Formats: sequence, C-alpha cells, structure tokens
Amino acid sequence: MKPLIEVKNITIEFFLKNGNLKACDNVSFTIYKNEVVGIIGESGSGKSTLAAGILNLVQSPGKITSGEVYYYDDNDNKINLLDLNVNEFNEYRWMEIATVFQAAQNALNPVLKIKEHFVETVLAHNPDMSMEKIINKAEEVLKFVRLDTNVLEYYPHQLSGGMKQRVLIALSLILDPKVILLDEPTTALDVITQWYILDLLKDIHKRLGVTLIFLTHDISVISGIINRIAVMYAGELVEYGDVTEVFRDPSHPYTKGLLNAIPTLNDDITKRKAIPGNPPNLTQDFKVCKFSPRCSIFLEGNCEADREKTKVMYKINDEKCTRCYTLAERLEIVGKEGA
Repeated sequence: MKPLIEVKNITIEFFLKNGNLKACDNVSFTIYKNEVVGIIGESGSGKSTLAAGILNLVQSPGKITSGEVYYYDDNDNKINLLDLNVNEFNEYRWMEIATVFQAAQNALNPVLKIKEHFVETVLAHNPDMSMEKIINKAEEVLKFVRLDTNVLEYYPHQLSGGMKQRVLIALSLILDPKVILLDEPTTALDVITQWYILDLLKDIHKRLGVTLIFLTHDISVISGIINRIAVMYAGELVEYGDVTEVFRDPSHPYTKGLLNAIPTLNDDITKRKAIPGNPPNLTQDFKVCKFSPRCSIFLEGNCEADREKTKVMYKINDEKCTRCYTLAERLEIVGKEGA
C-alpha cells in the first residue's frame, strides 16, 4: 500500500496559566491510500486535537511545538503540510483533505441556506468555478448521501439531525478530496441513524475510493467499517494496527479495558467492567507510565511503570504495535520499535 498521510512525532501543547498541557505527545503513525482508519479513546484523549494538528488548525493558546505531517500527492511527492503558509495550505485543505466536524447542529450557519454553504466552500478554494458548476456538483454529492436536491433551498433548522450530518458529509465531498477526517460523525444521533450514516460512509468509500479517518470514543460503532485502529490515551498513541488483530488480541491494557467494557445483546452485562479511575491531568510532568494508576498489570505488582520505556512503540508483528513494554517483554520483542 502507498502512504497518503504520515504523522511524525507531532506534539501539540496548550499554554495555560496553571502549566503547559500536552494534548498530543509525540504521536506518529501512517495512513495509507484507500483505507479506513479509526482513532479511538476517551473524551480528552487528544483525538480532535490530533485532527486539528493534521489540518494545521490548532488555535491559541494551543501550538504545534514539534513534528511533521507529510501528505503524498498523486505523483508521490512528499509535502510537509506544517511548512506551508495559509494560502499554500488552502490548496490542500478541502481540495485534498476535507473534514466533517463534530456536532452537525453547530457546524452549519443557521442564517444561510444549504446552497450557500456549498457556494462559499467552493469559492474559498476554487474561485474560478462557475455558479452553475457549483450547484450541479452540490446536487451530485447530495444524491451520494441520499438527500433530495431540494435540500439546497432549506435552512439548517428545517433539517433533522441525520440530514444535517449527511449535508456535512456532502459538503466534505464537494471538491473531490482524497481523504476525509470525521470527528465523532454519529454523536447525538439515534442508533438507527448512526448505522445509516455508517452504511452511507462505507458506500462512499467503496464507490469513490476516499480514505476515511474516524475519530470517536465509541469503539463498537466503527468496528465494522474500519481496516486499522489507533488507540489514544492521555495524548499518546498506545496501540495501532489491523482492527481484527487488535480486537482478537489487544496488546495494551487500555485497549483491553475498552473492549471489556463493551456490552453485547447476548452477553451477561455483569461481566462487563468499566476502566477504574479517571484520565490524568495532562499538565503534570509524568514520572511513570501515564496509564499505570488505572492499569491492572501495574496494580497487581507485575510492572514498574517505567516512563522512559513508554516513550516508544514496540512492534508486535507486521500488523500491530504497542506502547506497553511489559506485554512486549512477555513476547520478547522489546527493542523493535514500530509506528
């Protein structure tokens, strides 16, 4: 597979009165063309901040303090997006990399018709496109998301939550991007609408070959659509690999905890357990493994929570890597760094 986006050692900090908060801490991974990746983790784990970093949209008091985000174009040229100025980045933002923002009800301007959202988006990135072509393209992408073209004349308040979400997905497709970042695309939707949206995205991926990146806290919602999964905790990537491999044999205690907390229709719910404790305060200077206060291996006395050893990822096999050096040591693979 050919790489499409390569994130290397990206760190994003927020400079607050009570200290610096590392929302993303030295994160590295590669996304390949025509795959579907899920980035999961609890609220506050750094998923949305990572997406903002990829799009270079981190706002003050936040700042990307280190790292690179490489994009590979159609000719396999490697471009560091973070080296581009605003005008240069606009040639890639929405044209090559689009996004579907969290909370559809807040992402649409309530005083603009849906048609005007499409027109403004296109003209901001391609001012030479005629109005006729914009409307024709808008009608085309609305059909992709199974909406009637009459929606163009509606205001956001005239649409249901699911319809607004589909409008945002259509808006992300208007300039034929290669990759779409979807930040919690099914939040605040009922279960039936969630599965409808996911089925729609699966169809778009299959028909258009668009690379999709899901950011969500709900591992069960996206498990049936993604190829690879990245698990984030406290600003760090703790496990990354093929979704089947990760689900079958998770190699980080946090991933195991997430999977063990998912209820099923035919399961005894009393056997399901939440991960104890709470995520850490990210303004502190960590002396031990970030997950250790909630980790069963550490709490049972089977790990010393060496912070230095958790600063790298360990390659389990060709399909998966982990940040847990204790589980890596049991498999005798410590020293084989992966990403």
